[in-house]
Amino acid sequence: MADEDELRSQMMNAFEEADYPISSPMDLVPALPNGPSTKFESGDFSMTAMELNTKLDGGNFPYESPDAFVDDIIDQLKSQDEL
Repeated sequence: MADEDELRSQMMNAFEEADYPISSPMDLVPALPNGPSTKFESGDFSMTAMELNTKLDGGNFPYESPDAFVDDIIDQLKSQDEL
């Protein structure tokens, strides 16, 4: 089972360096340590940033902060029973 707090921490570290507000997933790519291949892992959960982008419903852009963006990702993953 995935640890939500661990994933949240990994995502915050990866997304916090982007220039906010962000208006699309492409705004995040320069901030990611390994670009779209940046991987988020905890327990049996493992997805790259690119895989996350395909799983999510497109988001509620623009996001004003990394907290708002990561909260939305976690909520969507929970609603899809990924977490």
